Amino acid sequence: MQRNAVVSREDWFEAHRKHLEREKELTRFRDLVAAERRQLPWFKLRKDYVFETEAGPRRLGDLFAGKSQLIVYHFMMAPGCDHRCQGCSFLADHIDGADRHLKHHDVSLVVVSRAPLAEILPYKQRMGWKFDWVSSYASDFNFDLQVSFTDKQIATGETTYNFEKRPLRSKDLPGTSIFYRNECGDIFLTFLSRARGGDALIGAYHYLDVTPKGRDETGPYHNLMDWVRLHDEYQDKSAERPDCCA
Repeated sequence: MQRNAVVSREDWFEAHRKHLEREKELTRFRDLVAAERRQLPWFKLRKDYVFETEAGPRRLGDLFAGKSQLIVYHFMMAPGCDHRCQGCSFLADHIDGADRHLKHHDVSLVVVSRAPLAEILPYKQRMGWKFDWVSSYASDFNFDLQVSFTDKQIATGETTYNFEKRPLRSKDLPGTSIFYRNECGDIFLTFLSRARGGDALIGAYHYLDVTPKGRDETGPYHNLMDWVRLHDEYQDKSAERPDCCA
């Protein structure tokens, strides 16, 4: 760990006072980007999707649960895959607290995976999560949202993720998609984030970013895979770090 300068109270105060301007600049820039995000064009969905839920089959419009806005988190869980993604689980640990408030602010939040519901629910119970988690197993939803990819796409390198065409190995990747439903029942895709866009939804990172060591992701992966475990496996020092299911 880097050894920082140790100074007098006056010098400490002055250095932090100057740095505060940078913090304010970041806050104002974040507000500006958020305002620009809300002005982006929308895409009207023409295809209907059906999901497997604990309450039976439900269409995309039903997932709004009477709200006009819907946040979907795409959790990496492929059909028949035994691996449980630490990154998606890390983010999912932060959902329930926020969801208690979002549902009172015209927002429904749903987690979607391709795995059948029978494979999803035991893991949801193990983790103690309360949010709605549904399966898109019987629909093209994940593929149309470009978070899941066919064998043919992967073989030919014709995969588009995070607005970039690139070769991929994994059939499923994480992301967040935002939808709006108007009074007529029309549904629009208003925004999506992929890859490190999920950082903003992980509150633990914001706590770490104000500590002396920061995220302390120093290798071998130089990302959350260096240290994050499923929250019930932190005592298991031998927990393996397998790649997410291909």
